[in-house]
Amino acid sequence: MPTAPAALRAAIHQALIADGGLIAALGGAKVYDEPPRDAAFPYVALGEARIVDASVDDGPTQEHQLTLHAWSRQGGHKEAHVITGALLQALDDAPLAPIGHRLVNLRFAIADIRREADGRTYHALVRFRAVTEPAS
Repeated sequence: MPTAPAALRAAIHQALIADGGLIAALGGAKVYDEPPRDAAFPYVALGEARIVDASVDDGPTQEHQLTLHAWSRQGGHKEAHVITGALLQALDDAPLAPIGHRLVNLRFAIADIRREADGRTYHALVRFRAVTEPAS
């Protein structure tokens, strides 16, 4: 059985590549755990995670702080904002089923959208907070 972080990450990836709104915004199922060197823009990469023990008397509960990275080189900030909106639609309060674990909740936390130093690449960092516990 996968760990809660691995199972949650896999469930998020599956939800994103199955989401019609995100696929339309990206022009394909361009959601990567590790983007290829020559990944075509725009795309989304699964990013950093922070896991905190949130256990109570009933058993092991984990809080996950997850970051998704959206990369764009077209339309100024607009495309990055559209992709960010699609990520929120796909994941905020989504009923995901991580293997071997129960998702208590998955909520949007914050998004930062900025232009990179090259002047043409836009980078959105979209953060979510999730809580998981073992499946019963």
